[in-house]
Amino acid sequence: MTACPAAAQESNPTGNYSNTKIETPQWRPALHFSPRAHWMNDPNGPFWLDGTWHLFYQYNPDGMVWGHTSWGHATSHDLLHWHEEPVALAASPGRDMFSGSVVVDRDNRSGLGKNHIPPLIALYTTVFSQDPAHPDGTQAQSLAYSLDRGATWEHHERNPILTLSPDSRQFRDPSVVWYAPGQYWVMTTVVADAQLVKLYRSRDLKHWDFLSDFQPNGYRKPGMLWEMPTLVALDLDGNRKDTRWVMIVSVNPWSIAGGSGVEYFTGRFDGTKFIADPLPPEGADPSAYHWLDHGADNYAAIRIANTPDLSPRLISWMSNWDYADKLPTAPWRGQMTLPVALSLRTLRGKPHLYQAPTPEYDALVARSPSRRCASHVLSAGVVWPLPVQHEVEDISLTLHSDGKGQAGITVRQSQDAQEGTRISYDFARHLLSLDRSHSGVTDFSGKFSPIHIASLLPHNNTITLHLVVDHSSVEIFANDGELRITDLIFPHEGSTHISLFAQDAPALVKTLHVTGLDH
Repeated sequence: MTACPAAAQESNPTGNYSNTKIETPQWRPALHFSPRAHWMNDPNGPFWLDGTWHLFYQYNPDGMVWGHTSWGHATSHDLLHWHEEPVALAASPGRDMFSGSVVVDRDNRSGLGKNHIPPLIALYTTVFSQDPAHPDGTQAQSLAYSLDRGATWEHHERNPILTLSPDSRQFRDPSVVWYAPGQYWVMTTVVADAQLVKLYRSRDLKHWDFLSDFQPNGYRKPGMLWEMPTLVALDLDGNRKDTRWVMIVSVNPWSIAGGSGVEYFTGRFDGTKFIADPLPPEGADPSAYHWLDHGADNYAAIRIANTPDLSPRLISWMSNWDYADKLPTAPWRGQMTLPVALSLRTLRGKPHLYQAPTPEYDALVARSPSRRCASHVLSAGVVWPLPVQHEVEDISLTLHSDGKGQAGITVRQSQDAQEGTRISYDFARHLLSLDRSHSGVTDFSGKFSPIHIASLLPHNNTITLHLVVDHSSVEIFANDGELRITDLIFPHEGSTHISLFAQDAPALVKTLHVTGLDH
């Protein structure tokens, strides 16, 4: 254990990188998947099979804006370092391939396997145009299957396999989960503009019967779209005799941080209906509802299927529809969040979703060079610079204060401290904030919201923060994953410093662990 003295001074080159014609390798994520080039949005059908993680995603192979919607494909052995594969499901004239999920059909219940090879089954949304059988813009659910671990795919001859009405233009995003008590699959889909989740069941993945609708009273706004519904089973407080279900739904706009975001509902599923736990009254403040993330850049969360330890995991698109098409990166646009492990715990008498980086990420941190700092008192009004500089890093921090001030940490900070992303906790108001207003390039969109704030109660006047900092993002997991904030940032080169601070009252840094992940 060593105290952390002041950092050495370095130069701070700056530049204008907001022009997307200029390539921006300094913002290429090291720990988060991004395509080599072109546009990416929703993750689709992630799963694990025989030691390999597969990730599909909404992809435009022809440009850096949304369009020509296809399924890209990437593979990984650790969920951190990815290899981009050829496009899996390509758009064709009159057909776009919208979001969906993939099932590993180990028992060949679909009958589509051959020569004892279990098929992969992709359920996805087809968007029709210039098709005499379907009015332009019709959305319906289709099926494709693969017998070579996702390298090539065949479209089912009966597509679409599920339609809502002859001209439904908002029926999309099938997500499939196995319901063991009934020995059938359950599909969740949405009618996006009606803010309605529809549930279906099937024993062969080809023929689907309607189960029920989920459309709770609660946080709903005119013009809000619901997308990417995902149903996840979790044991409350680890009790296998008390399995609960969580319905995760992406909403756009009107999320807690503005623009698009992800809401979730805890409840029970009996094989037919999802019944949500009691919700706040109509007209309640948005903060009264459950949000997967209180930052701006977490959308289209989807469950990762067939995990080797059966642990529930999620991955999301790290962006916001308010400004996704204006991000200053090139030659790509779009990246994924870190995959996270989920648990459901009782918090103040109610089930609450906790999120944490996966064991694969923890293993990377454990084998990387790190520095631990001894406990340190932060005097009010004093900034404590650290002697470490990284562009990619993992930071674990425990803060304590008996006063009524604020304390926190600034990351990706310039030498002159004019630039940086500031994470602050207000011990008087019990609010955690991430301020990216001076984080680097921010002027590419007037909707690139500068600050995100969330309520967080301390434990014995103490909070814990776990930060994952990449070349163009900050993810915060607070109080053991009780609260999450995910935000994009675009710092200038040379902004690699870290400092801690206290305002209005002293604070104690009880623990501080910084691990460089630049390598």
